[in-house]
Order: sequence, then structure tokens, then C-alpha cells
Amino acid sequence: MFGSALTSYGGLVNRVTKKPYETVGGELTLSAGSYDFQRASLDVNTPLNKSRNLMLRLNTAFNHEGTFQTQGFSRRGALAPSLLYKPNDRLSIQLDAEIYRIEGVGKQIFFFYVPGYSLGATRADQLPVDYRNSYMGNGLTQQSRSTNLFGQVNYRISPSFTSSTNLSTSHSFSNGFGPYFYIIPDGKVLGSNLLVRADQSTRNSTNDVFEVQQLFNGDFRLGSLRNRMVVGLDYLHINSNQLFFGSTYDTAPIAKDYDYSKFNGAALAALYASKTPDFMYPLSGIKDTYSAFVSDVLNLTDQLSILAALRVDAFHNKGGLVGSPVAGYNQTAFSPKFGVVYQPLKDKVSLFANYQNSFTNQGIYNAYDVTASDSLTQRFARLEQANQFEAGVKLNALSGRLTTTISYYDIQVKNLLRTDPNPLAAAKFAQTQDGTQLSRGVEIDVIANPFTGFNVVAGFSYNDSKLTKADADVNGRRPTTASSPVLANLWLSYRFNAYGLRGLGFGFGGNYASDNKIQNSVSLGEFILPAYTVLNASAFYDQRKFRISAKVDNLTNQHYWIGYTTMNAQKLRSFVGSIAYKF
Repeated sequence: MFGSALTSYGGLVNRVTKKPYETVGGELTLSAGSYDFQRASLDVNTPLNKSRNLMLRLNTAFNHEGTFQTQGFSRRGALAPSLLYKPNDRLSIQLDAEIYRIEGVGKQIFFFYVPGYSLGATRADQLPVDYRNSYMGNGLTQQSRSTNLFGQVNYRISPSFTSSTNLSTSHSFSNGFGPYFYIIPDGKVLGSNLLVRADQSTRNSTNDVFEVQQLFNGDFRLGSLRNRMVVGLDYLHINSNQLFFGSTYDTAPIAKDYDYSKFNGAALAALYASKTPDFMYPLSGIKDTYSAFVSDVLNLTDQLSILAALRVDAFHNKGGLVGSPVAGYNQTAFSPKFGVVYQPLKDKVSLFANYQNSFTNQGIYNAYDVTASDSLTQRFARLEQANQFEAGVKLNALSGRLTTTISYYDIQVKNLLRTDPNPLAAAKFAQTQDGTQLSRGVEIDVIANPFTGFNVVAGFSYNDSKLTKADADVNGRRPTTASSPVLANLWLSYRFNAYGLRGLGFGFGGNYASDNKIQNSVSLGEFILPAYTVLNASAFYDQRKFRISAKVDNLTNQHYWIGYTTMNAQKLRSFVGSIAYKF
């Protein structure tokens, strides 16, 4: 019931905050580790009056980290105060702020504009690139700032009904360089390649968001049937004013003794001062979304519950710039949701199934108009629709010591924009809106506490995704943005409870990802980021007044890459030690 303006199909960010409480307390933590990692954080809480109904909590942190490569750093500062006021048992008012300041060099990113096989490789580990070389000099930094403000007023109208009024505003800013790379063959010997070094910068770009939401929650009975209802209204305003621009800097050999430091901040600034960038891409406009939704969970019996929900969104896009001027449009969308939960063993075994609809606004696109002298015409796109079905089982066994969820999902997307298959239209880069995509898979989550002090958290997912009606070049293939089809994670931890060892604990686990195809088409072939397993370990000693901990990430010093159509090298083995004082 969250709508699509700020989330994607099935995607949501859950914002969990450290809330104020009624006593004085806090924690100071200092950390240091590999690659010049340094972090200091402070968490302080205090009541502000004698009745302890006005409380303040402040979290702040400073973080600096270097890189495992030859160039790069990240410097971050955060300030997050939270004020809570409870004038009586029925009313609470909370005000939060999140203020961030970030400066750093973006992670090394390789794009692929030619088939991998033309480079003499079909896998990332076959390319002749130095894993630890950033292939650039210093000064290619970017600065970003964001200020997020939140307000929430909760009021208990009656024992059965509550009201929640939520306001939020966000202002973000970015300015600076964004270096990136791609590899091309030198045209002489297969496997002998050149490195193209380029930049995509942003200049004084801002994005402003304002949202107000009113919720009414009810938990009441109609006859013998329990209803849990949510009725809501929502207004969202987004104002973007961003500018992206960039240029290719040079083409360099891939060699051990080459000086790559000439690609730096001063050189790029001089380049932009001397000529117009190769491309300019403004992104600006105002979007307003007005929404209403209602949801009800009805208990037919103590063991059987059903859900029905509907959301309506009215979109008002006022137009603006997306590279070039685009027209505004209005669009209305309805999203239904239905679900059922049956507990054959109450509070132990739950069988569930649900259906949910979601959508994406595509706005205006260029279509081929054969009736208008074979020219292009702008058309208003229908909603890109996704229909998801999910079913599974949730187990709660051994008096809560084992919790498991197993689910199967099937998502079918229609009305995708794709290149018009008409050769005359394709030559003009015209699009048509009849594409489809299928994504189905299985997810398993396990949390276990088989005996005192020992905890297990494990997860597994398999995702089969393919374009079922798309350009001939990719039809029937897995999208290059779908990531690895198999993902798994495991974390084991044990905390001693015996006298003399109480507070001492250890953890061990890791993450696995299968092969990820970042090129997957007839014309380009396949290029793979290889499967990887990254292992981590930790140890800690936790007492009432202090905590000492140590963590090792990437124990085996694994070389591995992630990316969505790109190849991004990940951090090598690193160590972090921390000490915290509690008060």
C-alpha cells in the first residue's frame, strides 16, 4: 500500500530510528581498521523536564575510509537528533532530523560497450586489469549533502481507533566528478586492449521532496468478526533540478608501468574550462501525487484471516527536462491487493497467499507514425503493470527457537517499452509498448536459537527472470539488471553465559552469489561476473559499561565483482576494531 512514486516493484526502505527514552544514557564508540578506516560515534539520550515526558536523543558520527586501490576515499558526517513529547497518554509528538555531509571518490566502475569476447574474455577474472589499480589520479571527488526532516503526531481517538499524521521533507545536493571506465580492443591482437577514461559530473544538483500522510487505524469487531483497518491519504511533491554532464578524457594502454595519475581533478577542471562537455543532460521537473488507500484484515476465525486493500494514485507530472523538454501529463492508477492466512496449528504453522498489483509511470515516448509520413510522434504511455502472486508457509517451532519462512513468487510485468520491431521505426529509435517480463522464484529465511547463546540466521533465494516479449536481441534472456539468480547468506554466533566468560562472543558466516551475466544478448554475447563466496568473522566482549569488538571481512581475500551491466571490484580483506563506553 506504499504506491510507486518512491518504490519499485516489491521494493521498500524501512526506516528504523533510535527513539528517545525516559532515562539518561548513551554510548561513545571509537573504531579503526584497514585502509585508513576511522570512525567515531556518539549516542546520547536525556529527558528535558522533571515529568520526563519531553525527551531528546542525539546520534552523531564521523567516518573516514581509504581504499584498497591506488586512489579513493570516503569522508562522511552525520547528525540525527530526535525529540519526543508525550503531553498525555493519548498524544505523542515526535520530531526527527537526519543531516548528512559526504565527500569522496566514487567506486571504480567499468562499463561495457563492446562484446566481452572481442576483449578476449567472457568473465571478469579473464580481463587483464589490475584489481588494485584505480587507473586515475587524485582530486576526482564529489560532494553531497542531504537534510531530512520528519514529524509524526499520534493520537488515540478511542480504544479502537488511532490517528497518525506524518510529515517529511528532504533536500539533497550533489556537485563534483564521477569517473568511469570502459575497455576496447586495440584492433591488433585479441586480448590486447585499451582503457577509455571518462567522467560524468554533476553541478549544483538538487532534489526536494515533501510528503504529508494521514492514517487512521482501527481494531474493532463487527459482530463476532475482528477487523484491523487502515484508511489513509497521502500527498507527495517532488521538485528536481539536476544537471549531468561529461566528457571522455583519454584512451590509455593497460600496462603496469603506465602513469595513470594524469586523469585527475585539476586536469578535468581545466578540460571543462577550455571546451564544452561532450554531453549535457539536464533533469528537472515537478511531480505531484495525490493518493488514498484502504486496507482491512478480517478474522473469519481465530485461524483464518483475509485481507483486501485498494490504493488510488492521481499523478500530475508538470513536465520539464529529461535531457530535452518533455510535456507534462496526468494519470490515475488503481492498485488492488488480496491475501489470506490460514493457521492449521495456531501460532505455529501459517499458510499464506497473496496477490498484489503495482505499476510504473513511463510518461511520454516516441512512437512511429506510419500515417504521418513515417515520422515520430509523442505518445502518452500506458501504466507499466506488474501483477505478483506469492504463496508460502511460516513456521514457529520449539517455543520460538526456530522461525522459518518459505515462499514462492511469480511476477508478470506488461506494457514494457521496447524498440519498435518495424525496421523503419527502429532506424528512428522509435518505441512500442507491448513488452513483457517474467520473474519467479523461491525465498527461504531461517532464524534459529537451538540452545542458549547460539544463534543462526540464514537465507536463500532463487530468481528466474527473463524478458518474454522484447527486442529480438534479448528476447527470452535474463535481463542484465537482474543480478545473480542464486543468493545465500549464513551467520552463526555464540555468546558465552558461564561465569567468568559471560559477555564473550564470536560470530562467523558469509554471503554467496552465483554467476551474474552483465552482458546477455545475441549481439554482445555473454559476459559474466563470476560466482563468489565472501566469509566474515567477529569477536566481542560485552559488559555493562563497555564493549570491545573486532571484525574481519573477506577472510579469504576473495577477488570478486558486483554490478548491474557494470563491473565493480569489491574490497579485499579488512580488519576493524572497536571500543565502546556506555553511560
